[in-house]
Amino acid sequence: MISSFLQPIHTVYGGAHLFKSTTCGKLAALAERAFAEYAPDPATLAGVLGFAEELAETVHSRVARKLRRGAVEDYRIDFEDGFGVRSDAEEDAAADKAAAEVTAAVQAKSLPGMFGIRVKSFHTEATKARAMRTLDRFLSRAILPENFVVTLPKITAPEQVTELVDALKPYPDVRIEIMIETPGSIFILPKLLEAAGGKCIAAHFGAYDYMASLGITAACQDLRHPACDFARSMMLATLAETGVWLVDGATNLLPFPPEVNRAWKLHYDNIRHSLYNGFYQGWDLHPAQIPARLVAVHAFFLEGLAEASARLRNFRDQSEQATRVGAIFDDAATGRGLVNYFERAVHCGAIDENDVPN
Repeated sequence: MISSFLQPIHTVYGGAHLFKSTTCGKLAALAERAFAEYAPDPATLAGVLGFAEELAETVHSRVARKLRRGAVEDYRIDFEDGFGVRSDAEEDAAADKAAAEVTAAVQAKSLPGMFGIRVKSFHTEATKARAMRTLDRFLSRAILPENFVVTLPKITAPEQVTELVDALKPYPDVRIEIMIETPGSIFILPKLLEAAGGKCIAAHFGAYDYMASLGITAACQDLRHPACDFARSMMLATLAETGVWLVDGATNLLPFPPEVNRAWKLHYDNIRHSLYNGFYQGWDLHPAQIPARLVAVHAFFLEGLAEASARLRNFRDQSEQATRVGAIFDDAATGRGLVNYFERAVHCGAIDENDVPN
């Protein structure tokens, strides 16, 4: 069951026409190669991304370890923006081919722990019909991996979620993800969740469609725009304690030479902002973005390790009563926050289990 699976740190997106059974392995190899080429040593890495030099060696070694073990944690075959508008014959062929490639990948055990597809939106009858056709062709032909999800973009009404859930009734183990990409969808989140009937595993924030809907010009669109912070806060408050994962959007400056350092720094800063705001997962659009994400996540957790360890140890020593370490006061609420910090830090590989205070 997905509910027992720990949240991945990212979702990697790729056009449906490009997917092969070997795609995830190739992306992982490209991510590892980019890290070796553009961050050959700890000092270079810290200099490019601007985190504390005293953490550079630890961050560099642990990110390299993670890349060796497998860089891709979650992948989405995209039949929407990453695929584009094509003829029915082309999309039918792509759906059939994707199903065959996924089946081969399942048999080869080459898929990450989370995996799925994104279909076209249900916003118009034409795109809904196309999405349903693609979904039926793919699901009826593929051997599905565990933890398989279907992502629905550009949702504007709860009925769209209901229709997707109904279409998936023959596949009870398949879960769904909802995309929040319009101003109106922010205010109907409870209804969207209700319409999902317990099938929703995650809510993804589509930042650029959201900003465009608000009339924010392309030159001003930024993941850290105040409008995005408002949307994230609404998602966070509405979906708190529901078990639904929150997923932030993508950095659209890709790390192609000669822009690798600038693109990495922007991606790093965006991810740190996401983490600060309680979004522990986001999108990667290019394999060379993955190292910057791993560095951001590792640095975020390692920077707070010493203080968090002292606070949690003291809190537990006092039988979980309110305590103080230096000028910082901890009670049950902050105690839960400390436990959450260590759980996520261990899961992403930033710290080892033996780093957690007993």
